Amino acid sequence: MAAMEDLNLLAIVVAAVASFLLGGLWYSPALFGKVWMKEAGYDESQQGHPGKVFGFALLFSLVAAWALARVATDWFGADFSLHQALHVALMGSVGFVAASFGVNYQFAQHSFKLWAIDAGYHIGQFMLFAVVLGLWK
Repeated sequence: MAAMEDLNLLAIVVAAVASFLLGGLWYSPALFGKVWMKEAGYDESQQGHPGKVFGFALLFSLVAAWALARVATDWFGADFSLHQALHVALMGSVGFVAASFGVNYQFAQHSFKLWAIDAGYHIGQFMLFAVVLGLWK
């Protein structure tokens, strides 16, 4: 089991911030924001406090980046490669996150488009984590 000193905490923070920025672009009107709002039935007048929403989003990104670094380190050692990090990220994002969203979205009667946007973001998020963590030595 990896010890905290085996993890590159600065790389984890950078990976989380990078994925947070990816999310800002992903859910912006420039990419999928308009379609996501329509498919999610999102009402902008009932949105939460932006500080709270963005703060928790960043916190959860930190947790996810830390978890990916921890799993990669446990499986492959502290000097895991980019290829190994991408392998862990793909398994985690597709096998756990996207598949779990798929189950929930079916029961909630959400559209395939909504699932594809949300799952696609998290696959991209985990791949970005892997690139930062796998290249930062």
